[in-house]
Amino acid sequence: MVSIGVIGCGHWGPNHIRIFSQIPNVNVHMCSDLDVARLSSIQAQYPDIQATKMYKEILLSPEIDAVCIATPTATHFNLVKEALEANKHVLCEKPLSLKADECLELKTLADTKGKILAVGHIFLFNEGIRQLKKYVTSGELGNIYYAHSARTNLGPFRYDVNALWDLAPHDLAIFNYLFDTVPVSVSARGQKCLKTSLDDLAFATLEYPHNILVNIHVSWLDPRKVRQITIVGDQKMVVWDDLDNLGPIRLYDKHVEKTQVFYQTYGEFQLLSKEGSITIPKIAAHEPLKVQNQYFVECLRKKNVPDLIDAQKAYDVVRTLEAIQASMDVGGQPVKVK
Repeated sequence: MVSIGVIGCGHWGPNHIRIFSQIPNVNVHMCSDLDVARLSSIQAQYPDIQATKMYKEILLSPEIDAVCIATPTATHFNLVKEALEANKHVLCEKPLSLKADECLELKTLADTKGKILAVGHIFLFNEGIRQLKKYVTSGELGNIYYAHSARTNLGPFRYDVNALWDLAPHDLAIFNYLFDTVPVSVSARGQKCLKTSLDDLAFATLEYPHNILVNIHVSWLDPRKVRQITIVGDQKMVVWDDLDNLGPIRLYDKHVEKTQVFYQTYGEFQLLSKEGSITIPKIAAHEPLKVQNQYFVECLRKKNVPDLIDAQKAYDVVRTLEAIQASMDVGGQPVKVK
């Protein structure tokens, strides 16, 4: 039996409680939150779970093996550090920290303590994203020219981090996973349309190795909720739309070819578009959070490093976010990812 403590019962914490409660031989022993009403709601649904306003009670409990942290981003570093120092395994929501060097500090601490440290980059457990990975790694798309993503909606608005740090970690984790590498440089612009201290939207351009260009658009100020990624290769192209009820993937047998005949009139080979069929593969409908948390539990049981969502992957995302933010702060000038 794996015993779990959940710190933070706001927007996402109750989902972790629900999922962990469904996994065989896993017990949610305790949860904590500063809001008594939230704790009362959890206890009404799960009367066997102990509720407390004091998260340290979870860390001090000898019955708890692992802690799930679903609190505001600014609290992640200190809470994860305390949990690891209390000899607990940790699953923390993204991003792991607001500073890349703090991610490395937590990674070192987890290694020293011999504890599992995983970060909730949930879209890596989305079956549509995994299908994209197959297309990229199999070479079916050919050489990748570029990719772009859109993650927009009208709200919800946050007050602890801006739209970049709220939304872009998902897309950065996805692209790092798809291309199995990290951007070398970035350029980005943001804007405070609502005149608060936080950017409501951001456009980021990332240069990945092998001359792959990626654009990310995130916004709290858009008329439509959009969760889309397009990848363009020299053989085929693919679109992932997480909100498409008919199927999240469209594989386009489209590419551009040069004619074999040299036209003196134009002085160059002519480019011709080749259009074939559109394939909609069947994608299994698994809840990504459940797959992620099952993966975390299996890592605990087998004492495996959670390679897919470990602290190194979290560090790669945060150091890229730092570079994007630095570029936004200087009006879009290119910044190297350190």
